[in-house]
Amino acid sequence: MALPDYVKDIAARVSNWGRWGADDRRGTLNLIDEAAIKRGLAAARQGRSFSLSYPFDENGMQLGYMPGRINPERTMVSLKSSLTGDPSDFTSNDDAVSMGIQASTHLDALSHVGYENLLYNGVSMDTVDEAGAHELGIEKVGPVVSRGVLLDIARLHGVDHFDDGYAIGADDLEAASRRAGLTVLPGDIVLVRTGHMHWLRTGDKVHYSHPTPGLGLRSVEWIRDHDVAIVATDTIVFECYPPEDPQAMLPVHMLNIRDVGLTQGQNWLLDPLADDCAADGQHDFLLVATPLPFTRAVGSPVAPTAVK
Repeated sequence: MALPDYVKDIAARVSNWGRWGADDRRGTLNLIDEAAIKRGLAAARQGRSFSLSYPFDENGMQLGYMPGRINPERTMVSLKSSLTGDPSDFTSNDDAVSMGIQASTHLDALSHVGYENLLYNGVSMDTVDEAGAHELGIEKVGPVVSRGVLLDIARLHGVDHFDDGYAIGADDLEAASRRAGLTVLPGDIVLVRTGHMHWLRTGDKVHYSHPTPGLGLRSVEWIRDHDVAIVATDTIVFECYPPEDPQAMLPVHMLNIRDVGLTQGQNWLLDPLADDCAADGQHDFLLVATPLPFTRAVGSPVAPTAVK
């Protein structure tokens, strides 16, 4: 299925190819400079921290729709092991985990999505093979520390969660930032809350999978114009699904990752943080969200921490 011309027109307007040089492999992460980090540190005003990670266990949100995205399976590989055979001596326990790298709370690498056989900055899709992503692996990300900004789209609309695949546009993002009393600045990490983890709490994993609210095509230019470093959501798809246009499957992924060079996050647990932000009116915070640097991986689990 060819990408519709109007989507290609947006791609041309938002492209960051060449902005940081022909050899750039980090995209919008380049926007996290000293000023963004110091802005994040200054936002840690109260000394309260919030984990934004969903539990990593066999009860995760995956239902087998995507091959290989299995929920985390932890097994003991060494139990009460003794080096000397004497249980009163040094003994240890070890375990191992098998999971889809993007099965739970995660960040996508820029090698995750492309189209027309190209990835971000004109890198060939052929640079990803059975050995992994040779040019745009998650190890290129490095430490992630910046100011985080919560844009609570559910509260903006006066709801706890959406029942359908609501498409979040630029008007929603702008209104949510005004409601929060904040201006999104270059290098910020934007967390977009839809309340969609309501369905996980009620045990309806199918509804958590689809339909799902999320970023729509009308969000892409706003994110690019504000020079956002990372966008993360509390949904499994990131963008609205089913798609706004059946002729354009997951176009926000394609535009954000392949053209803008934007690192995306999914399945982030935002509700406790959102409740606290609504209670005290502070919607910015220090955010630390460094992915595990799996060499040549197209994504990574992450355990983000917000500090207010």
